[in-house]
Amino acid sequence: MESLEKKEWLNELYDYYGALLTDKQQAYFEYYYREDYSLQEIADVFHVTRNAVYDHLKKAEDHLVFYETHLKLKEKNKKREELYHILEDKIDAKWIDALRKLDE
Repeated sequence: MESLEKKEWLNELYDYYGALLTDKQQAYFEYYYREDYSLQEIADVFHVTRNAVYDHLKKAEDHLVFYETHLKLKEKNKKREELYHILEDKIDAKWIDALRKLDE
């Protein structure tokens, strides 16, 4: 059984990098991590073996970690949010709102 922290972390990475995965990896990931399907249930839906689902999920996880290791979008976003909170205490909030709108 995977830890809840790992699932949350992978879901956050998927929010950043999910579009870079193959369609099949995206589908398996969403069924497994977001819909809470078992490997066998996913295999039944796609008419493949349980092992094929596992392999695709493992590759998807590896790709997500690889992207974060090299691009660091999640890490940079966390640092940006920390800086926003620091700035909110020091300057007018309207400027912080303007900066946040640029990130959307």
